[in-house]
Amino acid sequence: MNRNVIIVIVLVVLVLLTAVQAIQLSSLKTSISTGNVNVGSAPLQSSGASVPSSIQNLPSMVGGC
Repeated sequence: MNRNVIIVIVLVVLVLLTAVQAIQLSSLKTSISTGNVNVGSAPLQSSGASVPSSIQNLPSMVGGC
């Protein structure tokens, strides 16, 4: 294959991927503005409830100045 043909094919693929991402971004923006976005989050746990006893007494910052 000619080198220029390969470059054109790669550029076309990149432009198509960019177009798909732009459409997805526009859709996400619309969903956010209308309030139709569900954000998953882990439930809050009481402090120290799921922390193993071997690491409960670690300092809050290790190293640094």
